[in-house]
Amino acid sequence: MSRRTLADCVGVNPQTIGYLERGDYSPSLELAMKIARVFDVSIELLFSFEPFEPVAAALRRAGASE
Repeated sequence: MSRRTLADCVGVNPQTIGYLERGDYSPSLELAMKIARVFDVSIELLFSFEPFEPVAAALRRAGASE
């Protein structure tokens, strides 16, 4: 999914998605919930205070278990 597509789905500017990807911006709870809903995953899978594996790897693993 492109930044623009995700941004359109959650109602933000594509630059905001870039800031999130780089860790330059912390999302509001509302934005985090919207992004989690787009990917049909828990917020904790996408956002954490602790380092975790790349989101793409986690999403591939989650998709493989369905």
